[in-house]
Amino acid sequence: MKQQLEKIEASAKEELSSCSEIKALEALRIKYLGKKGELTAILKQMGGLTAEERPVIGQLANKVRADIEEALAEKLSSLKANQQQAKIAAESIDITLPGKHCGLGKLHPLSIVENEVKDIFMGMGFDIADGPEVDYDYYVFEALNLPPDHPARDTQDTFYISDKVLLRTQTSSVQVHVMETQKPPIRIISPGRVYRSDAVDATHSPLFHQIEGLVVDKGIKMSDLKGTLEMLMKKLYGNDCKIRLRPHHFPFTEPSCEVDVMCFNCGGKGCSMCKGEGYIELLGAGMVHPKVLEGCGIDSTVYSGFAFGLGLERIVMRRYGISDMRLLYENDLRFLNQF
Repeated sequence: MKQQLEKIEASAKEELSSCSEIKALEALRIKYLGKKGELTAILKQMGGLTAEERPVIGQLANKVRADIEEALAEKLSSLKANQQQAKIAAESIDITLPGKHCGLGKLHPLSIVENEVKDIFMGMGFDIADGPEVDYDYYVFEALNLPPDHPARDTQDTFYISDKVLLRTQTSSVQVHVMETQKPPIRIISPGRVYRSDAVDATHSPLFHQIEGLVVDKGIKMSDLKGTLEMLMKKLYGNDCKIRLRPHHFPFTEPSCEVDVMCFNCGGKGCSMCKGEGYIELLGAGMVHPKVLEGCGIDSTVYSGFAFGLGLERIVMRRYGISDMRLLYENDLRFLNQF
């Protein structure tokens, strides 16, 4: 029996030395020290020993158990330490390696200039108004003094959902919504997408952006319109920027005007960009037609107002010297990264 105990101890230590997993270590403990383990099986045979042999074998069995338990504890501690080191190594960060570049998004040039225009007008006491892109014919045309048979509709032929519902051709429709629900004084701009059935080329697109402005109050004059637009252009293009107003006709304003801005290329002297004019057409404006005011429930004998509408793309193209509108929509990073 003594030889069996010594053989169990040697066998246990040999297997422990080659054990590399905690789960396997537990299996070895059960194999040798468990209720049905090899050491337990030997101890069950002590009943057949003589009185002189029993204490000697018992003492040896206790020593073998203690030695195996000690070896198991040391191996467990070693495996846990190795496991911890492996985990640390796997989760470590090599700070000597170069960092990975994380590309950051930027505002689109249309958004950059639109935000600037909003800031300029909010600084002058204007509010930002929004409205539906799919609207009724009444708000897009009829309420703006453009009845169904008006010839001006031909130049704004758009995308119809039904006979009375369409994609808006201008954000002037937002002005009508505001005048119907808000009493004067009114000072708003209404930026947003508009739609017209134009062929795509360097200066036209079926989708583009407008920023329309409206002021309605007592005593509003044409000079207020001119001063507001001069302030806008000077903020956008510098204090040297000049504008001029030319008589024009719009059904929803009377009197009406086209607003030109001094050519950035020649400074007003005349060049190929401005076709020798010295100025470039930028937007349309005028005093709100009394019929439009009355149609929205505003007394035109008490209140007057001015309105203007400018194309955001046109401002951006003038601002950055862009010659082709299509560049703004093609999502080419080589172009957009310049901004």
